Amino acid sequence: MTDLTSLRISYTRDHLRRADLNPDPLAQFQNWFAGAQQAELPEPYALSLATADASGRPSVRTVLLRGAEEGCLTFYTNFESHKGRDLGANPQAELLFYWAGLERQVRAYGSIARVPDAEADDYFHVRPRESQLAAHASDPQSAPIENREALEAKFAALQGRFPEGQPVPRPNFWGGYRVTVQEWEFWQGRLNRMHDRFRYSKRGDGWQIERLMP
Repeated sequence: MTDLTSLRISYTRDHLRRADLNPDPLAQFQNWFAGAQQAELPEPYALSLATADASGRPSVRTVLLRGAEEGCLTFYTNFESHKGRDLGANPQAELLFYWAGLERQVRAYGSIARVPDAEADDYFHVRPRESQLAAHASDPQSAPIENREALEAKFAALQGRFPEGQPVPRPNFWGGYRVTVQEWEFWQGRLNRMHDRFRYSKRGDGWQIERLMP
């Protein structure tokens, strides 16, 4: 294996000053997200979602951002999955976006609540039909299954149950979570590991902004 201690790059693309920051962290996030889209980075809406169960055991996985408005970030999943069980027992999470092509990352921490059913229905029915079927086929998500063939058989059975042209109902075990963000951090890589980091912390109706040590 390669000597990992010798692998490193220098971050030189940009800088981040206090004067550059929008006083509203969601607006700052939307600005950076638009930049990631304009740079044509692959899946800029992909994020790492960290949760912990009732005992404090942490878990992390990748999910897709499906909403960013009114101080909240939204994603969808199976409520009975590992992450769903964690969030049922401990309804708080941290999200991480890493845009390597821009040498940037954003962290967002907050409390979790489920998206209203009507909103989840609306999103479910704009997903590709195959994704709708897969939501049914993957239940119970995170549970063991004997082989790939068994999974494909479940999917095929659902194709027969809901033929083309027939609506696929949203399963009651699938829906959205909304993170009400209480703390944001914006990180811009800099030369010599002297990175720029700023934290927004909720203070009453506003936000306190602090520069952090690299």
